[in-house]
Amino acid sequence: MHDAGAAGVSGDLTHFRQEFHRSLSKRPDALFELVDAVLCADGPVRSLPELSLVGEHRRGHGGLYAGLARGRLDADRLRGALVAGPLPRAADGRLVLAVDITCWLRPEAHTSPQRILCHTYGRGKDTHIMVPGWPYSVVVALETGRSSWTAPLDAVRLAPGDDAATVTAQQVRQVVSRLLEANHWRPGDPEILLVADAGYDGPRLAFLLHDLPVIVLVRMRSDRVLRRPAPAHLPGTRGRPRRHGDEFVFGDPATWGQPDVTTRTDTRLYGPALARAWNRLHPRLTRRTTWATHIEKLPIIEGTVIRLEVGRLPSGAVPKPVWLWHSGIDLNPVMVDLLWQAFLRRFDIEHTFRMLKQTLGWTSPKLRTPEQGDRWTWLILAAYTQLRLARGLAADLRRPWEKTTRPDRLTPARVRRGFRHIRTTIGSPTTAPKPTRPGPGRPAGRPNQRPAPRHDVHTVTSPDTHQPRKRKTTKSTTPRPRRTG
Repeated sequence: MHDAGAAGVSGDLTHFRQEFHRSLSKRPDALFELVDAVLCADGPVRSLPELSLVGEHRRGHGGLYAGLARGRLDADRLRGALVAGPLPRAADGRLVLAVDITCWLRPEAHTSPQRILCHTYGRGKDTHIMVPGWPYSVVVALETGRSSWTAPLDAVRLAPGDDAATVTAQQVRQVVSRLLEANHWRPGDPEILLVADAGYDGPRLAFLLHDLPVIVLVRMRSDRVLRRPAPAHLPGTRGRPRRHGDEFVFGDPATWGQPDVTTRTDTRLYGPALARAWNRLHPRLTRRTTWATHIEKLPIIEGTVIRLEVGRLPSGAVPKPVWLWHSGIDLNPVMVDLLWQAFLRRFDIEHTFRMLKQTLGWTSPKLRTPEQGDRWTWLILAAYTQLRLARGLAADLRRPWEKTTRPDRLTPARVRRGFRHIRTTIGSPTTAPKPTRPGPGRPAGRPNQRPAPRHDVHTVTSPDTHQPRKRKTTKSTTPRPRRTG
């Protein structure tokens, strides 16, 4: 990298570290050096006491615990610092945001409040079970091409009783507002693309974000049923005009008709990719679930449905068709190809979650209160952002069995290996620790007279009876298509 480019990268990293330090108002040096310890540790973070032994953490383990327990972090100021720096963009120059929920599982933390039953995958043979924990909704900016990097922009913990769609819409609205204030989007630029998986209600997200320069792309279940536009009301026809047209059943090819757009692309990993798009399809909404409190007339939310078929999967599994719903209409073939490729890039957020949990130790500490969990979550996001900004300064400290990689293709884990050398060149805003003496603590042999209170796990209740929902004991062998939104 040229000297001017390296100086710019170093300036972005130094500016973010200074803003991060300013966002810490109580015990800032202890929390800042805790993040440096996470970045400079030799291996994956397993526990907090081990971090206190890293050379970059000049304070004792008591200061580490006190910083997490009683430190203060201005999350709004840190959110502004996350969007102030350079952000990745797609090939056409637009910002692509991905949102997903990941859980910090706390199954045995009976003294931790506000735990929710989290849906977990792969914990047994073909079984999905519910485990108590703290779910977090995370918004990241995606890069173009094959990469394991993303740019985290926000993280919000879902409290008991929160509706995921409503929280996500409010979170995305705040993120987009900060992007507009930072001049990452100007009038005339391509609209910001929001990509989500099948757990989100795409039409409702599009309805809640219709006043922002945002278009929505979500995956839909293969048992959905959408409607075509209503036919014109002929003069002299008795009865009220129809609001919905014929059905478009995902599982019934006889209802599809001819697609409006068809594209074929040869890919290296997936073989031939066939994408077919049908224009102006919408779900039939009913006044229940999230639309139960909607006072006005239920809207008609039209969009484009894309069916993607690939020849093979890199894992060798049998590929299944993917159904996507996009809030835009009248798409051209170029836009259809960009959308399904952007959806495949959505899975890069899973690499970020794995990096946060397995390497940076996001879920390793056994913190008691959710406020401490939020504070630690923001510290981990600040650490990951520093790795992203240091990509242009890191050297490839590869293991003997690893292949040589170009500097611009280093993974987050390989950038972290050289962060200790980068830190010596950019400095640290912290001050030298003062000598202190440890407190007396509880005398040996005296039991704890104030045990921590225990909290129950929050369970979803029925909105009518306020009683826990009954779990289905048998699985239906003849599932019916979902004909309502």
